[in-house]
Amino acid sequence: MKSVHDTRVRPVWLDGRAVALLMAASLTTMANATISPALPGLERLFADDPNAAMLTRLLVPAPSLSVALCAPLAGLVIDRYGRRLPLLAGVILFVIAGCAGLFLPNLPAIFASRLVLGVAVALIMTAQTALIGDYFTGNDRNALTGLQISARNFGGLIFISLAGWIAAISPRLPFAIYGLAAVFLPLMWKAIVDLPRRSPASDANPAGGGEWHSWAIPMLLLVFLQATTNMIFFVMPTQMSFFLEARGFESTVMTGAVLGILMLSGGGFALLYPRIQRATGYAGIFFLGYAAMALGFVLLVFAATTLLLFAAAAAIGAGYALVSPSFIALALNLTPQQYRGLSGGVLTASIFIGQFCSPLVSTPLIANHDYEGLFRGTALLLAAMAVAAGVTGGANWIRTRSAVSAD
Repeated sequence: MKSVHDTRVRPVWLDGRAVALLMAASLTTMANATISPALPGLERLFADDPNAAMLTRLLVPAPSLSVALCAPLAGLVIDRYGRRLPLLAGVILFVIAGCAGLFLPNLPAIFASRLVLGVAVALIMTAQTALIGDYFTGNDRNALTGLQISARNFGGLIFISLAGWIAAISPRLPFAIYGLAAVFLPLMWKAIVDLPRRSPASDANPAGGGEWHSWAIPMLLLVFLQATTNMIFFVMPTQMSFFLEARGFESTVMTGAVLGILMLSGGGFALLYPRIQRATGYAGIFFLGYAAMALGFVLLVFAATTLLLFAAAAAIGAGYALVSPSFIALALNLTPQQYRGLSGGVLTASIFIGQFCSPLVSTPLIANHDYEGLFRGTALLLAAMAVAAGVTGGANWIRTRSAVSAD
């Protein structure tokens, strides 16, 4: 087997291991949102259940709760026992728990299966992050983290669109989409192997394995920033339909169109991530990403036309796609190999904690300040984050120039 440090001539996406990891990435969006088009039909199907209205609405966020609780534990397991088996076990569990809604007899049982699905997602995402760090370095790693966001966006667009079509036939049929993950298993089985463990002294990470304070504090800052970013971004899928309805749009059709633009823009800009990151550095790409998201929320304040709505969604999707890969890349650069599972688990948990907290924070703000107040406040916060990234990048550039001049 070639070393991960070998110079790569061909693009990273031609590597079978990269393809297998991108397949795994595409499952994460499928986990939550695939059954969204089926929720009204499920509520009618189980109308005799007195808690049907509540339980059907909990089916979408239920996996997020399990991921947030289980991902750090999954990371510890992956660090101790390797990455391959937890990844494969997660995909198998994903298929079983995801498809269970096809035949389970009642909503409480389906809700329980959704919690189990979250455990599968925790194993998949955590192992995938650790494997990216094990297999790839430098530009290849940055390229793959960008492709991962594209896989999530385009995968989500395909799976959710397919669910919308087949939910019209039966509200149970969207659960069958989770069975598509079984198609990915043969390649994953063949391509994914555990690399030999290295001692902390030989780890390429300059932080080393023994000095926790040298990487744990920056890692915690990354986790907090990623949770905040996802909490902001998740305003779009959780509040957009209500915002459009309040503004007099036909909410069902427009919500699908706006979220489609959001995912298409994100998928497209994530493909450009490696080039932009090389040109601007991490501070520069955080500046551009948060500035684009801020612009998108400013446009939502004035979004009285379809064109402005689409422009806002495109800007927010682009900005989120630019910043998201950097969290993974920076975390893998910081974390020694023997802690990459834990690092991936904590990062994964922060994504879903941010998603879970988003409506809990945004809904009271809407009640007190209306949608315009929420969007203005969000734009100001994102603008402050962009300025902070720009100042950090500028300070680093000045220090670098000073060091070069001194030499």
